[in-house]
Amino acid sequence: MKVNEPAGTAQQTAAANQARRQRTEEKLRRVADAIGQLQRRRLPVTYPAIAARAAVSRTFLYDNPAARDLVTAAITRADGQRRHDAADRDTQAEASWQQRALNAEQALKTTHAEIRAQRARIGELLGQLRDTQREHDSDAAGRLAAENSTLKQRLRDLTASNRPLKNACRPPGPTTASSTSASPTWKRSC
Repeated sequence: MKVNEPAGTAQQTAAANQARRQRTEEKLRRVADAIGQLQRRRLPVTYPAIAARAAVSRTFLYDNPAARDLVTAAITRADGQRRHDAADRDTQAEASWQQRALNAEQALKTTHAEIRAQRARIGELLGQLRDTQREHDSDAAGRLAAENSTLKQRLRDLTASNRPLKNACRPPGPTTASSTSASPTWKRSC
């Protein structure tokens, strides 16, 4: 107590100080609750967001050392958590890309194996096709040779059957008795 102050005034001052401390402690509890809510919901922990949720002024957050310490610690934790979450996402994305690359590599190997198998099958089928063509070619050559022999035989037969006709169409030879007369008269019968 101060010396010149009346006794009632000292009590009022003490009560006012006590009330102010209680209001400050209540504001600090609301700040701590607001920080907890923001962290649970994974929302950005900033001075304006905390001030709005705790229903306190930003000036209180900056001027009160306990409030400033709470906010600074929360922002530091949030930044650390954000970096940790980003690193986890990057790790998951990296693992995802690695898995995709492995899957693509496996699909590529499978595709190459299928292509090799198809090429081998195409080669087999082309070989079978060539063999079939050769068989048909040798059959065709045999047929052509037989037809050629048949046609040659028909040509000989026709030639032999045409000889008597050819001889019948010849003019008779000149006679000696009529050598003085003009040209002999003969009639062609063909």
